Amino acid sequence: MAEVDFRGTAQPVAGPPAASLADILERVLDKGIVIAGDIKIDLLDIELLTIRLRLFVASVDTAKKAGIDWWETDPALSSRAARDALREENNELRRRLEAQGAGEDESPRAVAAPGADTTSTPAAEKGSPDV
Repeated sequence: MAEVDFRGTAQPVAGPPAASLADILERVLDKGIVIAGDIKIDLLDIELLTIRLRLFVASVDTAKKAGIDWWETDPALSSRAARDALREENNELRRRLEAQGAGEDESPRAVAAPGADTTSTPAAEKGSPDV
């Protein structure tokens, strides 16, 4: 049997290119990754606690493409959402005031200045019953 010597001519086998952490992170954020899991605590076949975890790791652009944008509408996380919530609350209060104003007498009422003497106002104008 003939002996063949391959020691001098052996080439290293090419494997997958080594990826840096930055490359891996870029791929994960570009494509997105979902991690799901459940934690269940039972005692004597009685379910005490169940926690369902769903984690979606992605870039903002990838999340928006997936239809996830809750951070834009949460007032605690977005100043625009906080302004919108405040504007909506103000509009609701204005509608309530207008509704109350429409239900009251349409004639204008005189409002006394703070500290003004109101003792000379007739009883009928004050709204007290006639005696």
